[in-house]
Amino acid sequence: MAHIVSVVNQKGGVGKTTTSMNLAAFLADFGKKVLLVDLDPQGNASSGLGLIPQELEGIYEVLVGSRKAEEVIVPTAHPNLFVIPANADLAGSQVELVNEFNRERKLQQALASVRDNYDYVFVDNPPSLGILTINGLVASDSVLVPVQAEYYALEGLGQLLQTVTLVKDNIKPELEVMGAVITMFDPRTNLANQVLQELYKHFPGKIFRSVIPRSVRLAEAPSYGKSIIHYDPYSKAAKAYERLAKEFLEREKKDEDVPQNQA
Repeated sequence: MAHIVSVVNQKGGVGKTTTSMNLAAFLADFGKKVLLVDLDPQGNASSGLGLIPQELEGIYEVLVGSRKAEEVIVPTAHPNLFVIPANADLAGSQVELVNEFNRERKLQQALASVRDNYDYVFVDNPPSLGILTINGLVASDSVLVPVQAEYYALEGLGQLLQTVTLVKDNIKPELEVMGAVITMFDPRTNLANQVLQELYKHFPGKIFRSVIPRSVRLAEAPSYGKSIIHYDPYSKAAKAYERLAKEFLEREKKDEDVPQNQA
């Protein structure tokens, strides 16, 4: 059964979609079978992997019940990496779901039929804490939070963690915060250490050592419909996401070993 990870931060422009795409791409490159669910009406994760969202059915049709998840899964240029795309229609689902019974569990129910087919499922959530993000959190086993290495990017982090706690306390007790990933890191600024201190406070023992640098090549890649692996595999950004993917797998292995050690 796949480990489902929500990549979430209600602040836009922090590298959330970039992290979702490239972490998923590297795990697929390592031989893991990965599904990326684009839950953002902007459809950036879909277009960033070379798809044309407006020409495809996707997560909107799944949430409103007109299609099953397995009917809208699309392969990508990466072997082992598949996408449930999103397009602008998804914005309307936030209104359509308001009066639906169990509206916060729509994604969880939809993914139940396909999660056994994958090693990992990543949910790229929209930059808000609305019904779509709540669906993403409820459907997931853990939460990954990309945080830009700038002071203002830390604003709202407390609200995000409060939302995660509310979901955990009221709907999904097993939901866990996997950790935070520092993105757009520029070593020339003095804010980096302040950001680190804040992150250590909010995520004790859960900050990924792999830091994602600010990179022009990383920003360019989605406009060509490519992950950083296919666009510039030897760049610093590609090496950073490769390290992050390896660290992600290391953490997974440690988590799997804990029950055995305790037993």
